Parts: sequence; C-alpha cells; structure tokens
Amino acid sequence: MQVFGLAGWSGSGKTTMMERLLPAISARGISVSTIKHAHHAFDIDKPGKDSFRHREAGAREVMISSTNRWVLMHENRGDAEPTPDELLARMSPVDLVLIEGFKSWPHFKLEIHRRGVGDGVLCHQDPTIVAVASDHPIANLHIPVIDLADTETIVDFVLDYVGLTAQTEAGAA
Repeated sequence: MQVFGLAGWSGSGKTTMMERLLPAISARGISVSTIKHAHHAFDIDKPGKDSFRHREAGAREVMISSTNRWVLMHENRGDAEPTPDELLARMSPVDLVLIEGFKSWPHFKLEIHRRGVGDGVLCHQDPTIVAVASDHPIANLHIPVIDLADTETIVDFVLDYVGLTAQTEAGAA
C-alpha cells in the first residue's frame, strides 16, 4: 500500500481537502482508505449501547458487524498509542492510504495552507512535506505550491508522487 499524508495547522482545511480528494482518487479506479489522527479523547460509541457496555465492562476489543459495515474498537487500556505502521498493518489492502494528522511520522505529506491560519508554512521545519496546497502564492519555497482549489492537479501530484498514475494508466491500456 502506498501512503501519503495531509498536514497543516488546525483550521487549514485538511478534512475538507480529504473530502475532495477521496472521490477524485476513487473515480480514477484507485482504491483508497484513510487514517485520521485525533489529539484528544474521542468516542464513536454511544453510552447505553451493548458495544459501549462491553467496553465499559473491560473488553480490550469490541467488534460490531452488520450487513452494511463492521467496526473494530480497540481500547489501549494504558498501552502506548499505536504507530501509523501498526495501524496500517491492521488495514485491508488498498492502493493508497491517506493519513490526516500524525505529522511527526516520517511519511510524505502535502501541506494544506491558508492565509491567516497558523504561524506560516510548516514545510520549513518538516522535510517530509513535499508540496504545499495554498489559497495564495507563496514565494521562495523549495517545493511545489499548488492552488488549493485545484483538486485535479493535487490528485495528479499525489498519485504521481506515490507512483500510482503510471500503474493506473498501464492497467487501463
């Protein structure tokens, strides 16, 4: 599986970009999954539901399955947060995994940058950021700057960078 990330200051539009990239990548016949890093306690379960009660009673993992989907919830129970590599090992194989967050993990990333959000660009301090998608021109960068509104060019860049474009075109021929 190829891995590529989105990085940026809080409020820069990483999730909005992910919502634009996913259908555009899928439309090209490329299977894609995501990992989203949360910096705080979160819960996808609801108090009172059976699965919630199982976790509260001490289950380390609870799997819920239906005709439409299944989900596996894992409680760390004091263990360290898993690394992206450990999380990737649990995922079903796809062509591309897009990661939102985990900005300190050394995977290649696209920085999402908006004027007035954060304290400048992150790429100066992070050598794994290989391009910036911005809502305004940024001078004197050593990496490409792509128009934040140009989803197709961003998709082209990401797929070219991870080597999936030629694979897809060869498969279509």
